[in-house]
Amino acid sequence: MKPGSPRLEDLIVLLSRSKDLGLGAIVLDGLTREEILSSNLDSGVELGRTGGETVVDQSFSGTSAGVEVVSEMNYEVLEETAGHCQKCALCEKRNRVVFADGHRDARLMIIGEAPGAKEDQAGIPFVGHAGKFLDLLLASVSLSRKDSVYICNVLKCRPPANRDPLPDEIAMCAPYLTQQIALVAPEVILAVGTFAAQFLTGKKLPLGKLRGSTYSYKGVPLVITYHPAALLRNSGWTRPTWEDFQLLRKIMG
Repeated sequence: MKPGSPRLEDLIVLLSRSKDLGLGAIVLDGLTREEILSSNLDSGVELGRTGGETVVDQSFSGTSAGVEVVSEMNYEVLEETAGHCQKCALCEKRNRVVFADGHRDARLMIIGEAPGAKEDQAGIPFVGHAGKFLDLLLASVSLSRKDSVYICNVLKCRPPANRDPLPDEIAMCAPYLTQQIALVAPEVILAVGTFAAQFLTGKKLPLGKLRGSTYSYKGVPLVITYHPAALLRNSGWTRPTWEDFQLLRKIMG
């Protein structure tokens, strides 16, 4: 290797993690095939040759290494990485990655399920009628996404036809959300919708049985309520949602 270049061991770690971050093929200029082979690469990384350069095809299938890297990212790197993510098939039909909206130093963090059609076009979570409804609910407890609320989703890409998120999609996106929570460090989290509630509580129960109580997510108080889009379809959930927001108000003081 050339003087000053990264150690082969460090490059191996990078290559094993890069697939979990949704990165494409990595070209290692200046390394011979023999140098890489002599460093005892595991079978999860396959090598090929293109135009005299060494090209690494990442076939690493684990997720723990990717989680570790994401947990070390600052906000800007995290957003950029998520914006180019190709870890699951949702990237193939998305228009835009929907990362977040609101204030990064927010007291309250709202976590929804997945982007819809309008969010996919705008690149912003909770727009359209559901977003306006959410803004009204927040205003009722003197909160605003402009100065006191941070909003994101469990999934960063829209599922086709707004179908429910799949378990593997949630697993792939989870490191991004986990790091968002760590970086924003909210005083309180509000989960809206079944999949956000189940992910944050770890309980596979219907939303109606999860709401109404205060939980804790890594020491942060967690309140659960119905998704604004669901309220537009079922007015009978308006009263319970109002109660959930009163609970939220009480916790935030």
